[in-house]
Amino acid sequence: MDNQEKKHDSVLLAHGDGGLLTAEMINQIFLKYFSNSVLEQLSDAAVFTVPEGRLALTTDSFVVAPVFFPGGDIGKLAVCGTVNDLAVSGAHPLYLAASFIIEEGFPLADLERVASSMADACREARVAVATGDTKVVPRGQADGIFITTTGVGVLANETDLGPHRMEPGDVVIVNGNLGDHGLAILSARETLGLEGLITSDCAPLNRLIGLLLEQCPGVKMMRDLTRGGLATAAKEIARAGGRDIFLSEERLPVHAAVRGGTEMLGLDPLYLANEGKFMAIVDPGQAGHAINLLRQHPYGLNAAVVGEVRNGEGQLYLETALGGTRILDLLAGSPLPRIC
Repeated sequence: MDNQEKKHDSVLLAHGDGGLLTAEMINQIFLKYFSNSVLEQLSDAAVFTVPEGRLALTTDSFVVAPVFFPGGDIGKLAVCGTVNDLAVSGAHPLYLAASFIIEEGFPLADLERVASSMADACREARVAVATGDTKVVPRGQADGIFITTTGVGVLANETDLGPHRMEPGDVVIVNGNLGDHGLAILSARETLGLEGLITSDCAPLNRLIGLLLEQCPGVKMMRDLTRGGLATAAKEIARAGGRDIFLSEERLPVHAAVRGGTEMLGLDPLYLANEGKFMAIVDPGQAGHAINLLRQHPYGLNAAVVGEVRNGEGQLYLETALGGTRILDLLAGSPLPRIC
């Protein structure tokens, strides 16, 4: 058997040289899972038609450690994170571009597992990988695999979501439990005794958000609750809109295992990352309708009203279970690096 016929079980530098092994990896892994009429052109740029409306574009890089964790992996995360960024902007996601930086020695079986997971997430979100790129770096110059995804979506011309629309009396809604992803990653890195109790909430939210926007015109803005959690997102929104936001500690949906784990570790679920949660600012007259809509979907079963907008100058407050009020600010330093 000559060198070109040998079977490899891990990524080699030659997989990144643009030659035979590169073509083999593209055909046997990426095209196997991402195949569609646009990608199959294998041209230098994807060419596709989009519906009438305004385009939304977002990009993000994913370096999560470990690559595989309870409830997901870096591939699923890369799709969901980009899809959700488009969705909370009011856009209907259409296509993704995916770029892979792979460390020499990364198991090809793990690469295929990542690609398969991405494909599953794409099917659920109804998006397609339209183009991509791979680079292989020597051992020690990366940590397994890094992925960058860029997403394109379209939104109706009349769509207007933003903090400028907030008014005193509007309510703050989240679609479910907070902090699951952050604690799932930490549990995967350390032995915390939480195995089987906590899984990442990583999920594509575009269909849920599309339903909410379609049937609840009182939604004024949304934000994906990733790094920095609810507290950081709410503070950014309060500051951008020039209003104060008050959160209620008693109303925050937090899984019992997450609450116990964060208390043990001295962490705050308000600042932990989520990968399947968003917050929305909603007209108070439609808050009940919004909650009912969300609870009809698997990704919104624990939706709750967690706060309200008041007059102010861009501060974020937490009304505690003991009856006090404390100021919340932006996250200062990451309590858990490489979370996504």
